[in-house]
Amino acid sequence: MDSLAPPKRQNYGVGRGASSEPGLNNGGGGGGGEERRRLTKVLFNVTIQNSLGPVQVMMLPENTVAELMKAAIDVHVKEKRRPLMGSSDPVCYELHYSQFSLQIIMQV
Repeated sequence: MDSLAPPKRQNYGVGRGASSEPGLNNGGGGGGGEERRRLTKVLFNVTIQNSLGPVQVMMLPENTVAELMKAAIDVHVKEKRRPLMGSSDPVCYELHYSQFSLQIIMQV
């Protein structure tokens, strides 16, 4: 019945010199404290209405919704995607959770 056991979890490239054992660190540094990895960037897929596919935007988690909208519109305009945007000002647009939701994500 060993074939039903879940496969062993592997650690793929957590970082140079990082160990899969907690508390162990193969790299130098001399610090006795445990290092915590911090999320550095997040990939967002933003679909613009009537566009063929989503625009991919990579941003910091601290960025605001307005910055996400501006970045998505800038990528859409830069790649000359269809439909052409009437304005590149993010204030003219709304960001929704999905195409089936009327709930608007507030710009802050």
